[in-house]
Amino acid sequence: MPTRPPRPPRPQPLPPDVRAMNALAVACLALLALLLLTAAAAWAARQPAFALRQVSVEGEVERVAAPALRAAVAPHLGATFFTVDLAATRAAVETVPWVRQAVVRRVWPDRLRVTLVEHRAVALWAADEGDDQLVNSHGEVFEANLGDVEDERLPRFAGPAGSAARMLALHRALAPALAPLGVQVDALQLSERGSWRAWLDSGATLELGRGEPPDETAALLARAERFARTVAEVARHYQRRLLHADLRHPDGYAVRFEGITTTAAAPSAAVR
Repeated sequence: MPTRPPRPPRPQPLPPDVRAMNALAVACLALLALLLLTAAAAWAARQPAFALRQVSVEGEVERVAAPALRAAVAPHLGATFFTVDLAATRAAVETVPWVRQAVVRRVWPDRLRVTLVEHRAVALWAADEGDDQLVNSHGEVFEANLGDVEDERLPRFAGPAGSAARMLALHRALAPALAPLGVQVDALQLSERGSWRAWLDSGATLELGRGEPPDETAALLARAERFARTVAEVARHYQRRLLHADLRHPDGYAVRFEGITTTAAAPSAAVR
């Protein structure tokens, strides 16, 4: 009867210190391979074959000066397609006058695409330093050459820093409210204490007073609408040009015409 061959001996597990050394060696080799690949990629990314050769500009470029735009982009063109800093390039472009927003993208293989959004000026901003600035359609104050503005009848805003958006909102609301009188708001002023004043293109001044929370614009607009509904009849009665109107009274307003004044202190002359 044949005998069964003996079993081969089981391999003995490696000691823990040997296993640890093997794992460490594998990790080191993997790290070395990764470092070599990274170095190779970095070297390839800096090669002249990937140099940027063209910058295309899209979007709103009506007022943006091409020389200023080239000057902003030029310092970043020494980089390659892979190494160019898109965030820094965008920040540089957004320093160019009239540029509100810029988006910079890579376009394979050697081009940058710059998409611009321009400021649209809707008002002048009276700066404390004396150098007028501009307000865009988003209520943001920005600096640009005022000579580039074609509209010579932009309204003028004056108020505390950060109030331009509130002033623009009120100006837009007052336009339809005062339209029945055939007048427009030439200027708005907001005092440090929160009181509003408007100058009309007819030469009259409106004291609007303070807004009331929670909707400041709605409170001021209600006074203006009440004024617009009734002042025409008063003006026809006196047959004089309106110079000033104080809308801060709770139940009416006081007006001053050329040569005639009405005050809230005299009920018979106050407009209600």
